[in-house]
This record gives sequence, structure tokens and C-alpha cells, in this order.
Amino acid sequence: MKKIWLAAAVAVSCVSCSSVSSSSERLIGVPAFPPTRPESVVILRHEPRKPHERIGHVYVEPSGTPPVEEIEQAIRVEAAKLGADAAVIVFDRTRRVGTIVEGPWWNRRAYPVTGRKIVAVAIRYRGEREAG
Repeated sequence: MKKIWLAAAVAVSCVSCSSVSSSSERLIGVPAFPPTRPESVVILRHEPRKPHERIGHVYVEPSGTPPVEEIEQAIRVEAAKLGADAAVIVFDRTRRVGTIVEGPWWNRRAYPVTGRKIVAVAIRYRGEREAG
């Protein structure tokens, strides 16, 4: 019985190795809008042609290898807090953020530490809510 609990604990701890940290900020001078529903926020790769205004930025830093759906959900939740209709991805890069050094001073080994950063611009379409 103890082996089953141990196996379950190991499985749960491995699942939690991936996480998504997210935050957002409203742009200065932009009016505050009521939150929207996260499921209604559309994630875009290019600026839309429809008239819109930029209302804020969303920052996401995944660690490990979380599913894409989890990353997209974090973007939707943060953009919805700002009252956004969509979030336009403007930066998605993996880059070196540090180095781990191991071993004694006479035989050191260095390994790079990488981190992924994603930035999206939260936008709100003009005129849709006033007409509705």
C-alpha cells in the first residue's frame, strides 16, 4: 500500500514541475474598463485591421514545459482583467537567463539556464459595446 502512495506522490510532483507565471499592467492614460470573460479573449499573432485601442500589456513566464493551452489561458485571464477583447503576441522568446556551475574548482562544468518570456498587448475594439 505504501508503494502505491509513493508512486502517486511522485507522479503528482512531476506534473507540478511545469508552471506559468503571469501578470498584467494597464497603460497610463487609458480608461479602466470592466473585466471581460477570459473565454471571450482572442489570442492574435498580428495586429488586427479592426479599429482598436491598446489598453495594457500581459507578461507570461512559463517554466518547465507546460501545455500551450495553459499558457494561452494565462494570457486570456490577464487580458480579461484589463477588459480586453483580444491579446496580440508581440514577443515570444527563449533566452539564456543564467548559468549553473558544478564541480570542484579544478574541474568545473557550466550549464546554461534558459527561460521563456512572452509579452502580449491587450486590446479593446472600438465601438462594439456602444452599438450593442
